[in-house]
Amino acid sequence: MAGKFLIYGATGGVGACLSRQLAAAGHPLHLVARDAGRLQALALELDATWTAADVLEPDAFARVMAETGPELCGLVYAVGSINLKPLARLTPADLDRDFRLNAAGAALAVQAAMPALRAGPERAAVVLFSSVAASLGFALHASVGMAKAAVEGLTRALAAELAPSIRVNAIALSLTDTPLARGITANPRLRESVAAMHPLGRLGKPDDAAQLAAFLLSAHADWITGQVFGADGGRSTLASR
Repeated sequence: MAGKFLIYGATGGVGACLSRQLAAAGHPLHLVARDAGRLQALALELDATWTAADVLEPDAFARVMAETGPELCGLVYAVGSINLKPLARLTPADLDRDFRLNAAGAALAVQAAMPALRAGPERAAVVLFSSVAASLGFALHASVGMAKAAVEGLTRALAAELAPSIRVNAIALSLTDTPLARGITANPRLRESVAAMHPLGRLGKPDDAAQLAAFLLSAHADWITGQVFGADGGRSTLASR
């Protein structure tokens, strides 16, 4: 049987797409998300186990691991936020929540899963998610840009610390057409304007990120660790036309 994957943020746009891809490839899954109704429906669809949990709760990661099982071949932390505010309007609570949700949550998820990730017969893999805002400066992105930059630092630090038994990589996305981004993408004019900022001329799709994540989790990526891959339509490295 193929190894089990633990997916945080499983009901999100990218998390659900990736979960379906991994299940189709024969991998058992343990799915985690806040919305118990949507999570249970997805778990039933994919014949997966599941835990309804908010990663901001102190006991969330221990509860997840108690229900996951003793061995994992991979972990995905597809949890994030798009909290766009000018610096003058950011509160300590905003900064704390964005950092805990994006960066500290990723660290705690990996920390809790380390024994299970090391217990498997093959090298395990971790995939985290960053943002193009970690490397490019955008107005209104102070909180999320800071948090996602921390994810990239965490990726490299964990890759060094956990080698050779666990690989750790991250995917840095630009604006992707998911429910999380609906506050931006639901406005047709804004959607078109942001899409035009990308050299490839469109927004990201969940499958763009999920396909790359599936590769990074697979044995085909066994010599890749400590890397941050941009899946961003060229926005982070190319000038738009």
